[in-house]
Amino acid sequence: MSKLVQGYEVVIGFETHAQLSTTSKIFSRAATAFGAEANTQACAVDMALPGTLPVMNIGAVERAIEFGLAINAHIAERSIFARKNYFYPDLPKGYQISQFEIPVVQGGEVSFFLEEGKETVRKTVRLERAHLEEDAGKSLHEDFIGQSGIDLNRAGTPLLEIVTRPDMSSSEEAVAYAKELHKIVTWIGICDGNMQEGSFRCDANVSVRKPGAELGTRREIKNLNSFKFMQQAIDYEVRWQIEQIEDGHAIQQATVLFDPDTGETRAMRTKEDAADYRYFPDPDLPPLVIGRDWVERVKGEMAELPRVMAERFVKDYALPEYDATQLTQSKAVAAYFEATAKACGQPKLASNWIMGEVSRRLNASEMSIEQAPVSAAQLAALIGRISDNTISNNAARQVFEGLWNKEGEVDAIIEAKGLKQMNDTGELEKIIDEVLAANPKNVEEFKAGNAKALNGLVGPIMKASKGKANPGQVNALLMKKLG
Repeated sequence: MSKLVQGYEVVIGFETHAQLSTTSKIFSRAATAFGAEANTQACAVDMALPGTLPVMNIGAVERAIEFGLAINAHIAERSIFARKNYFYPDLPKGYQISQFEIPVVQGGEVSFFLEEGKETVRKTVRLERAHLEEDAGKSLHEDFIGQSGIDLNRAGTPLLEIVTRPDMSSSEEAVAYAKELHKIVTWIGICDGNMQEGSFRCDANVSVRKPGAELGTRREIKNLNSFKFMQQAIDYEVRWQIEQIEDGHAIQQATVLFDPDTGETRAMRTKEDAADYRYFPDPDLPPLVIGRDWVERVKGEMAELPRVMAERFVKDYALPEYDATQLTQSKAVAAYFEATAKACGQPKLASNWIMGEVSRRLNASEMSIEQAPVSAAQLAALIGRISDNTISNNAARQVFEGLWNKEGEVDAIIEAKGLKQMNDTGELEKIIDEVLAANPKNVEEFKAGNAKALNGLVGPIMKASKGKANPGQVNALLMKKLG
């Protein structure tokens, strides 16, 4: 059930343009490298000069097949290309070659976990389609002494446009979906996912309605290239639409842009519908035919998918589904976990440490797992010392601090800091006896049925042992002595 915002349901759908990782363009041999000098990577085909004909890039097709397999979609055996007509300065043809009636990827779904209050829930967003198309060029409005320029380097770059159904009902859900989609396309290697360079661009279609009413009029927020801005833009747009409706104004369908400096969306143009683009089949391109043998070959060459790896982590390592999903956010994190779990033989402890202390440190330092100063082998050694009761959990955090600061290996840090846990029963019993003698009131209260009185005994014991006593052993001996 959708949560309400000021008495309204929020309805969100996404269109994402993933720039495919081919070295040449979708219909020409021109390069796709980012950052080249303006108009040095635009050939006659990209500029639609007379006499040129597009030729399909097989690499772009195979990347579309990979995506379809990754999301459990239907891959059309026959799909067609169309001309989408519109007139922008950076669109040299006056139309864009895209797919309309029959896309190459049909259906599929993306699942992810989302925090809702104190619960972690699994969400699934259904995909409508993913189709191949070419990118437009880019208008440049700076460094031209009051004039605008056109860079056609990007024109013809292969895109996969991924379209969802309107299944999301909050900005948090939308961002979680976008992050999961980003993980999928980068994991399988069809897109580098660089949002700053425009390789992964999201458009959010946002509308609001009273519960049970028909879908409201949507406004499309274009070119969201940051998860942070994505959430801010959707939240602002939701508030704006509700205020407009409450003030008696009708929402007009439009394309809007988000300004990070003001935190507001502003109308860019009236939103077009399919009829405005006057789609018709491209006469220069035959239908795209994909046989089952081609799909099976691509499937056989793909690496283990994140959802498949997560299922394996649940089966092989007895991890909760949530842990397995979090640990497969990237190949590097998954590899770090597997190396740690195999070395220490404690997969759940390995998961807890990676999702907890390791992630916290990486986020604070703005580092990736590949840059972590604590190796998987070192973390495994640390977990081993927790498991064999050499050190307590509190001491383990001090050891981890030492590992992070490159102070040495696990055992050397334990010795240097004097963190070895007290496991000598005789010495520990002596401390317990002294604490019991000094705290007769707590003893009496515990024996009278006040279980909380035990805490008043454990604290002094841990303090007397300088934190080196084994908490489990302390509790066991206390219960024995107190009957």
